[in-house]
Amino acid sequence: MTTSARGFAPLRLLDRAVERLEQGILVGGILAMALLNIANVISRNLLGGSMSFAEEANQGLIVLVTFMGLGYGVRRARHIRMSAFYDQLGGRARKTLMVVIAAGTAVLLLMLAWFAVAHVQQLYQSGTVTPALRVPLFLIQLSVPIGLLLGAVQYLLTVWRNLTTEGTWLSFTEPDVYHEAEPESASC
Repeated sequence: MTTSARGFAPLRLLDRAVERLEQGILVGGILAMALLNIANVISRNLLGGSMSFAEEANQGLIVLVTFMGLGYGVRRARHIRMSAFYDQLGGRARKTLMVVIAAGTAVLLLMLAWFAVAHVQQLYQSGTVTPALRVPLFLIQLSVPIGLLLGAVQYLLTVWRNLTTEGTWLSFTEPDVYHEAEPESASC
C-alpha cells in the first residue's frame, strides 16, 4: 500500500459511515413516503376522506430525501453532468477541468448551505410550525443545509483525490473510466 493510499484510510472509514447513514435516511424516507401514500389512498377510498397530515408529511419527506440524497449522488458520481466539453479532453487537461468543476461546485454548495442555515435560523426564531402536524418547520428544513454541506464535502474530497493521486476521479471513490462501445461481433 502506498503512502497516499494509507492516508485515505481514515477518510474512507468516515465516508462509509456517512454513506450508510445517508442510505438509511434515503431508504427510510422513500419507504415512509410510499407507505404514507398507500395508507392515504386506502383511507380516501375506504373511509371517504384523506389523512389530514399526509400531504404535509410527504412534502417534508421530499425535502429530506432530495437534500440528503445530494451527498450520496455526488459520492457515487450519479449526479447530472454536462460533459460534452469535458469528454473531448484527455489527460492533464481533463483532470484539471475536473478539479475546477468540483472546486467550483463545492464553493457554490457551501454558499447555498450558508444561506440555508440563515433561513433555518429565521424559521427557528419565528417559531413557525406545520399546520397539521404542528412540527417546527426549522426541523424539516434542517436537512437542506446538512445535505448541501455533505454535497460540498464530497466535492472537496473529489478535488483532494484528484490533486493527490494518479488518474482522474469523478468522486472520492469513483474513478473516471471511459468505456468505449464494445465492437460488435461479426460472427452470427
